[in-house]
Amino acid sequence: MAEIPNAQHDTITRDEVLPAEHLPGVKRTRWAWVVGTFFGAGFLKPGPGTYGSVAAVIVWFIVARHVPFHWLPLITLAMAAAATAIGIPAATRVARESGRKDPQIVVIDEVAGQWLTLVFCLPTMPFALLGLLCFRVFDILKPPPVRRLEGLPEGTGIVVDDLAAGVYGLIVQTLLQQGFIIYHLIQSAPKH
Repeated sequence: MAEIPNAQHDTITRDEVLPAEHLPGVKRTRWAWVVGTFFGAGFLKPGPGTYGSVAAVIVWFIVARHVPFHWLPLITLAMAAAATAIGIPAATRVARESGRKDPQIVVIDEVAGQWLTLVFCLPTMPFALLGLLCFRVFDILKPPPVRRLEGLPEGTGIVVDDLAAGVYGLIVQTLLQQGFIIYHLIQSAPKH
């Protein structure tokens, strides 16, 4: 199977289609497209990455309602690890089969990064929405070294940059959440 050229050696943009001669006779691999698009969320427009993140928050929120609170951080981290482990090969296949370096329809990277942001999130809707906002900001802005990680080969570059954005989101979401809790504890403390 033909490989997509390395981003460091070409000028292919995020959604530019590669010439057909690079991908002769390629067919869609069903499991990779289901996983890569996170069960079709990647086909939603506009902004498939945001839809992927929203779908990840919904799944996380459902899981959070059905597991013991003290297990939630470990389970969330395991979800992010699983999305990464299966997402890298899925993203690689979808990129090859679609003929795009980093196809927008691949949102398993947003799912993995979003779940990483939610590792220490309290299972309430306001904090889950804060986690969504924090991740999307860092995923869109791609502060250093996030953007450089896109240059990694194939699915690794597609997924790992979102994991780095997820780490930024995790830090900011956790700090804001703790600040909010401390503020409300101070406000509700008896005054002498």
